Amino acid sequence: MLSFKSLLVALTATVGSFAAPTGEPAATTDLIKRTAVGTGYSNGFFYSHWTDGGGSITYNNGNNGYSILGFKCWSQGWNGRTISYSGSFNPSGNAYLTVYGWTRNPLVEYYIVDNYGTYNPSDGGNYKGTVNTDGGSYNVYTKTRTNQPSIDGTSTFQQYWSVRTAKRTGGSISFQNHVNFWSSKGMRLGTHSYQILATEGYQSSGSSSITVYQSA
Repeated sequence: MLSFKSLLVALTATVGSFAAPTGEPAATTDLIKRTAVGTGYSNGFFYSHWTDGGGSITYNNGNNGYSILGFKCWSQGWNGRTISYSGSFNPSGNAYLTVYGWTRNPLVEYYIVDNYGTYNPSDGGNYKGTVNTDGGSYNVYTKTRTNQPSIDGTSTFQQYWSVRTAKRTGGSISFQNHVNFWSSKGMRLGTHSYQILATEGYQSSGSSSITVYQSA
């Protein structure tokens, strides 16, 4: 089990999180203009956090893990992982609580959003349908990102979004169920990079305190 706490303070630019796979530089500078504030390993889990330089974050270490705005989870993703968590998520403005990660070949950035603030991050996406899992339903979208920062530098890639229709903070996310639905819609994943449970904010304030554990 691991835990993190975060405080979003007077954000004027994107504040969130990213990680690098084991063996790669912890501060992935390919994600342009993001300032890595801290990286490393704690209790076997990789952590990293960043800002775009226009905001500030406050974080501290908890007894069970790294306490941070952002995340602490797995440096290697896995289709079969079930991520369970509990805690609080109290944004004021644009923020979300999400499973987040990347794959290569194809290069894909994915989100499974359980809660968000004033802005639905899937807005403007290409609707693919609804997957029913873990006691709720998630609307599924794709977006194309053209010449945008990625784990492999500036690239063109697909984003996959599953956004829960009834927001929640706490429960289990069965990643395989999303993968199966995505695949049925031609949304293929490649070789996993990192996989995290994250809070992220943009021009917002608020707080989150999350305990995460892997139940499968």
